[in-house]
Amino acid sequence: MTLRRLSAGLVAAALFTPGVAACTAAGTPGSSASPTVTASGVATASGSASPAAGDAKQALLASTEAIRSGNFRFTMSGAGSTAEGQVHEPSQSARMRVSIGDASSDLSMTLDVIHFRPDSWVKVDLGGKAAGSIPGTQGLNLGKYQHLDQTRIKGNRNLGFDFDRLDPAGSEVLTQGITEVRQTGDGAYAGTIDVSKAAEAGSLDANVITALGPQAKSVPFTAKLDPQGRLSELVLQIPAAGQAKAQDVRITYTDYGNATAAQKPPAAEVVEAPPELYNLFN
Repeated sequence: MTLRRLSAGLVAAALFTPGVAACTAAGTPGSSASPTVTASGVATASGSASPAAGDAKQALLASTEAIRSGNFRFTMSGAGSTAEGQVHEPSQSARMRVSIGDASSDLSMTLDVIHFRPDSWVKVDLGGKAAGSIPGTQGLNLGKYQHLDQTRIKGNRNLGFDFDRLDPAGSEVLTQGITEVRQTGDGAYAGTIDVSKAAEAGSLDANVITALGPQAKSVPFTAKLDPQGRLSELVLQIPAAGQAKAQDVRITYTDYGNATAAQKPPAAEVVEAPPELYNLFN
């Protein structure tokens, strides 16, 4: 396996590009007796206007406003990958820890990415039976934090961070694409999202959206809000496409207003990133 193949496989998962796949009928929003409503608030089951339905859409749009303040913790999971981290805009810092695969995998990767504007660092660790046989990894300084040249990671969704777009998952973009929604409980919602224009959301990749084809127009989702009306969980139920299996992409938010600044890595653990590192992620 070459570095290029490693990049194409593991790093695609680090982008939370979920394998595209099929929801069962039982798990499809709108299959219950509750009326399914469009984003405009029309109850399609009864044909009458439903103010409560319009309120459901508005509640979900408003639930992402607190994310804009840039002070929260988050998790994401999908496609055999998990991530957790924090964003702390007051200190212009952020951190994300990504795990792809596990100890039983032939090849696994963990990334620890720290941003403290204007600097960024990444620590890469490879595991699994095939890790030692990948050509070119000797120069990666595995286990060290590698200081990144900002000019070489600008626009790189694996290594970079845009402090003008603070949400790694892009939940605001996703909720703007809601096409149907109903409230299923206290602070709980379900419906469908048109993700065809959501390539900017960090939880989906343009290749996934393309593979979905027409199914991208109505991806099932569930959402939960905390008692303050802030988004606490969003789950996208990605339907099947090609040979890929069904996937849930799960995003959570906690500690609104109470996150802490990311910590810069100790100087003794820092080296400058070599060309091999940028080759891996480009």
